[in-house]
Amino acid sequence: MGTGFAPGPIDNFDSSSAVAQRLQLEQRVRSGASWFYWIAGLSILNSIIQLSGGNWHFIFGLGITSVVDAVAANLGQAGVVLDLIINVFIAGVFVIFGVFANKLNSGAFITGMVLYGLDGLLSLLAQDWLGLAFHAFALYSMWRGIAALKELRSFNEQAGAAQGAVAG
Repeated sequence: MGTGFAPGPIDNFDSSSAVAQRLQLEQRVRSGASWFYWIAGLSILNSIIQLSGGNWHFIFGLGITSVVDAVAANLGQAGVVLDLIINVFIAGVFVIFGVFANKLNSGAFITGMVLYGLDGLLSLLAQDWLGLAFHAFALYSMWRGIAALKELRSFNEQAGAAQGAVAG
């Protein structure tokens, strides 16, 4: 006599391990998305250091904000204001990528990664090998986040199908 349950993987569905797996995937997505916040914040910090006369910077920032800093340094006081406006805007775009990537938007991941990859070309042109290596590492970390997002979507589809089959 049948149990009334569908045979196969649904019988083996363990809700506690499913929750743990889902949480792990969500954490990996957030970890990848958090790189956008770090890049934005450290880019602004690099600009502030540059504007205040410092001669060092974090390798974790954006190359484009360093270019804006260099151009603005030649424009006097107006350049300082323009530098802050432009660099806050650029950093804000990366914060937005982080926000939407955390909301499981793969388009934000992809667009942000493409722009950050293009920014990495500035490190290549400047022969900043350490900056280029960091760009590659950050892109790899973001890629891990988007890969986890793909796994999470697949997991959610499978879990939804399993719950639907049990309910039906």
